[in-house]
Amino acid sequence: MKMSDIPRIMVFRPTWEEFKDFPKYIAYMESQGAHKAGLAKVVPPVEWVPRRSGYADLDALNVTIPAPICQVVTGKQGYYQQINIQKKPLTVKQFSELASTERYATPKHFDYEDLERKYWKNITYVAPIYGADVSGSITDPDQDSWNINRLGTILDFVNKDYNIQIDGVNTAYLYFGMWKTTFAWHTEDMDLYSINYLHFGAPKTWYVVPPEYGRKLEKVANQYFPASYKNCNAYLRHKMTLISPQILKQNDVPVSKITQESGEIMITFPFGYHAGFNHGFNCAESTNFAMERWIEYGKRATQCTCSNDMVKISMDTFVKRFQSERYETWLEGRDLGRHPEDQSNSVMTAAPLPPHLDVTISDKKMKKQCNPTKAKSFKERNPDLDLDEIQQNPNVPDDVKAMLKESVLTLNDDEAEYVNEEEAMSLQSPADFKTKQELLEYMDDGTGEDLLDGRFNSTKK
Repeated sequence: MKMSDIPRIMVFRPTWEEFKDFPKYIAYMESQGAHKAGLAKVVPPVEWVPRRSGYADLDALNVTIPAPICQVVTGKQGYYQQINIQKKPLTVKQFSELASTERYATPKHFDYEDLERKYWKNITYVAPIYGADVSGSITDPDQDSWNINRLGTILDFVNKDYNIQIDGVNTAYLYFGMWKTTFAWHTEDMDLYSINYLHFGAPKTWYVVPPEYGRKLEKVANQYFPASYKNCNAYLRHKMTLISPQILKQNDVPVSKITQESGEIMITFPFGYHAGFNHGFNCAESTNFAMERWIEYGKRATQCTCSNDMVKISMDTFVKRFQSERYETWLEGRDLGRHPEDQSNSVMTAAPLPPHLDVTISDKKMKKQCNPTKAKSFKERNPDLDLDEIQQNPNVPDDVKAMLKESVLTLNDDEAEYVNEEEAMSLQSPADFKTKQELLEYMDDGTGEDLLDGRFNSTKK
């Protein structure tokens, strides 16, 4: 593997005229080969202002983080697993104050390289709190260019044809980060594209593996987490697996990295495995989208079968609209082919048929209709996770340990009452705190709706 042969992350600086048409500019980026790296950066033109009122007044954002997650990491020597524990609701201002406390603040560092070393050295210490997967947008509704709520791509047909909205997939999600909050190695649901705009705050480091090397990353992960792979061949969709870039490179998996600054946009491409971490308090907005090139990826994307809570989108409308000559063949189960990133000598298989229901989402009634089988417990779904190590780690909060000890072996998707925004607000509205110590005690007292996040559809970005 020659370094010169590895696709590099490209950076684009469009003019205002070039920037106005989102699908057209994505097509241009791909014509330049941006998709080969799996990730690209876009520096928007100065004329683009997503939020005219700015971000100085955090209260004016009018956003509550209904279920912040405590990210607990276990492992060693470059291989780790991460679990997400739901905590109590916070306002954005309270979250920013929490992020600035001594426990969670960004350490002193010389440069980004120094901070990256500190990240990997301390990855299992002091579990950070991530304000992830918050439904909503802080982009002005009348911003017509690159508005994450309405990008105008073919993914819109999911809503138009099925009348279904999937939070964070065809609607916007907000992510409020602090130092060391992490998104584990994953490709997007259904191997879709994604867009991530960093509204304000500290930078975000991204790692990416070119799509053509995605299967090689999977093989490396499978070798180290064999029980997880045996249990679910799409376990990387649980978004729990962290492998250091050094380990991947030692196994001939090329990894590129780039730092996203405030005001910059990142685009991920189909089957581009990516991971990363936040440098400190920040806010990003993200969603998925699709181009016609994605359809073959979507038809043959791997699916997690051990959880009822994974996103599945019927490809029916896309095949019918864009591959009409193959539609009947596909319906008959005779649409032979390979995933676009599989080797040319791999076995050709028929593309899966459309499921009975178009989308599986985290609604209990919907889940029971889509998959009547009983979901596996958290431990059954993640057999490589070292729970004893978590219990012995002095840096994991006691309330998190207690919750894990009581429920981790039995909790499954059908038993968990997930905290959505309305439920969280009705359970306990974020209180007012006079000091940061009161805020820390509020997060650590072990009361409230501290639930194991069995969904594993969190921390996309």
